[in-house]
Amino acid sequence: MQQYRERIETTLSQQQDAVLGRDLASAGALTEVREEDGRVLVVLTLGYPCADIREALAADLSARLGAALDREVRVEIRQQIRPHEAQGNLPNLAGVRNIIAVASGKGGVGKSTTTINLALAMARAGARVGVLDADIYGPSLGLMVGVAPGTHPESDDGKYFKPIPAQGLQTMSMAYLIDETTPMVWRGPMVSGALQQLLTQTRWDDLDYLFIDMPPGTGDVQLTLSQKVPVTGSVIVTTPQDIALLDARKGIEMFRKVGIPVLGIVENMSTHICSNCGHEEHIFGAGGGERIAVQYDTELLGSLPLSLQIREQTDSGRPTAAADPGGAPAQAYLEIARRIAGRIASRNETAGPMPNISVEND
Repeated sequence: MQQYRERIETTLSQQQDAVLGRDLASAGALTEVREEDGRVLVVLTLGYPCADIREALAADLSARLGAALDREVRVEIRQQIRPHEAQGNLPNLAGVRNIIAVASGKGGVGKSTTTINLALAMARAGARVGVLDADIYGPSLGLMVGVAPGTHPESDDGKYFKPIPAQGLQTMSMAYLIDETTPMVWRGPMVSGALQQLLTQTRWDDLDYLFIDMPPGTGDVQLTLSQKVPVTGSVIVTTPQDIALLDARKGIEMFRKVGIPVLGIVENMSTHICSNCGHEEHIFGAGGGERIAVQYDTELLGSLPLSLQIREQTDSGRPTAAADPGGAPAQAYLEIARRIAGRIASRNETAGPMPNISVEND
């Protein structure tokens, strides 16, 4: 098969991967070339979840490579989500390959809604995903994913909690451990300790990505996260509003100071479309997320609308990415999630080998 490899690599060098931002040859996607059942089998391995697009991509590449080789070609797409190299050489968290902190400088920008929908979108793309609600004072994860009040995590050994399964995700929140009306009247060190316990004493099961829904601000929880938790990267959620952008800058600066990469910016409530007349307007301003991304040499991962439907679906325990996966907002979440995975895959290319995680044809 060596005689075909050069032509295969040449063809792959002309195929741009929109997620990784470069061609498949330079991305090192070509894993194996062999003859099978009278045709050439080409195996490609991608570093991001691709279960939802692999069939279409494999069919397209089979046709392209078949024309280049003048032989029948079957392309098989696999995925391999590599673990990250954490800040400060912190050891990886057991059962978790990559940790993504979703943060905002201020409250009220839709960070929690964005987090859960990104997690659901990532799972839809074929990843194993978990969500940790790090807002100890105001946990909301259970409500958003439809976990019944009074649900508590189980423990087989009295040391580790089992995460609560919900919407295809592994979830953990302080809300699962206390009554929903109980206020958390705790000082900072107690909050930081609780976060560490929730994170390290949950038996996460073979996660590709763990999303951490951060509380707003740059306080104790954020410092604990940067010093004790092996974070792959952060995502900043903001609105185009000037006051939100000011606080978003503080969040970016904080992550930079503690050595956690900022994977990109998500601009929430970007535009509003009138449900009666269809008129679109920028209620909170326009272009703010793009300006911050340019200023801090990062990426605007995407923009999301100000939508009554998104609010209603999340409040009912069926977030948009699960309730209406074919709708435009859900597609926007999916595109953003895939860009995040692409940024992580590019960053993790130099990571050491790990067991292959493949998505095979049925």
